[in-house]
Amino acid sequence: MVELAGLGPGPFAAMLLADLGADVVRVDRPGGTDLAVDPAYDVTNRNKRSIVVDLKAPDGPARVLDLAERADILIEGYRPGVTERLGIGPADCHARNPRLVYGRMTGWGQDGPLAQRAGHDVSYIALTGTLGMLGRPDEPPTVPANLLGDYAGGSLYLVVGVLAALHHARATGTGQVVDAAIVDGTAHLSTMIHGMLAAGGWQDRRAANLLDGGCPYYGTYETADGRYMAVGALEGKFYAEFLRLLGLDDLASARKDWTRWGELRERIAAAFKSRTRDEWTAVFEGSDACVAPVLSLREAPAHPHLAARGTFTDHGGITQPAPAPRFSATPTAVRTGPARPGADAAAVARDWGTPARPTDDHDDLVTDGG
Repeated sequence: MVELAGLGPGPFAAMLLADLGADVVRVDRPGGTDLAVDPAYDVTNRNKRSIVVDLKAPDGPARVLDLAERADILIEGYRPGVTERLGIGPADCHARNPRLVYGRMTGWGQDGPLAQRAGHDVSYIALTGTLGMLGRPDEPPTVPANLLGDYAGGSLYLVVGVLAALHHARATGTGQVVDAAIVDGTAHLSTMIHGMLAAGGWQDRRAANLLDGGCPYYGTYETADGRYMAVGALEGKFYAEFLRLLGLDDLASARKDWTRWGELRERIAAAFKSRTRDEWTAVFEGSDACVAPVLSLREAPAHPHLAARGTFTDHGGITQPAPAPRFSATPTAVRTGPARPGADAAAVARDWGTPARPTDDHDDLVTDGG
C-alpha cells in the first residue's frame, strides 16, 4: 500500500491498515508536513516505512507511479484535482495498474460547492448536524477533539471503502476510486438518530434526549474531588441497581416520568458530590449498574480491565493504544515505531523492485529533523 503523506485521517487510516499487516510505504515530502509533533512520537506512522519524494521534481511523479504499479492500494488526502495536476491521479495510476484501489480522503468530498474549500474536523461535523447535538443546551456545542469527524467519519470509512474495493478488485481484476468524505461518513454515523428524529423519538436540540445527556441516568456527574463518574443505567434492571447503590431507591418511579427528571438529576448530582471518584468506583465495582469512573488519557492504560486485555501497549518508550480489532489466527502487533521520513528508501526499492536512486541510502540523513 502507498500512502501519500498528509495530516489527520489519512495517516490514521494507513496506520490501521499497517496494524492489520499491510506493507505501507509512506511517501513523505521534503521538509515534512505541518504537524507540530516530532516524527519520533507520531505513532500514527507506526508499522510503516517511509521514502521522501519531491512530487514537483522532474522524477517525482514517476517514482510514485513506480510504486502504484506494484501496489494494491494507494491513499491520498489532497484537495480534489491536486494529484491529477501532479500526474499521479487515478487515471495516471490506473494506466499503470488497472487493479489499483485509489482511496481519496477529504473533508468535503470530490465534488460539491465546498469541494475546493479548506476545512478541518470541526468545520465538517458542524454541517452534518452532529456537532450541534453535543454539549449542554445553555452552552456552545462541545468539540469532541477530532475523533468524530477525522477518525470516525473519515479514517474508518476510508478503510472500509478501500477494503471493500480491494475485494472487488481481486474478484474482477478492476480497481476503482474510493471517495471518502468526512461529511458523508459523519452524517452516516447519525443514521439511527435520524430514524428516531423521523419517528418523533428524538428532539432536534441538545441535551434533550436519551443518549445526548438529556437523560439524568445517562451522563456524567462530578464527585467530591472534582473528578467524574459516567452513568449509563438505561434499562430498568440496571437503573434499579444504580439507585440501590447510590442510596436513592425512592426515585424508582422517576425513570420514565420526564416531569421528574429535573428532581432526579439534582438528587443524583448531590449524591455523587458526597464521595470521591475512587470511593464511588469501589461502590459500583462488580455491579451491573453501568457506572464507570471517567479516566484521563494517562490513567486509562493502568485500569485493571484494560491492562488485562493489553488495550494499551508500550513500544519504544511510548504508551499507545494497541492494534484493534483482534484476530484468532492472525494476531496483530506494533512491529515498528514511527517511520522516520526517508529512512526506508533503499529497503523499499529492494523489496518493491522499484528503481533505486544513488541517494536512497542516505535519505534518512538528508531529511532528519526536517
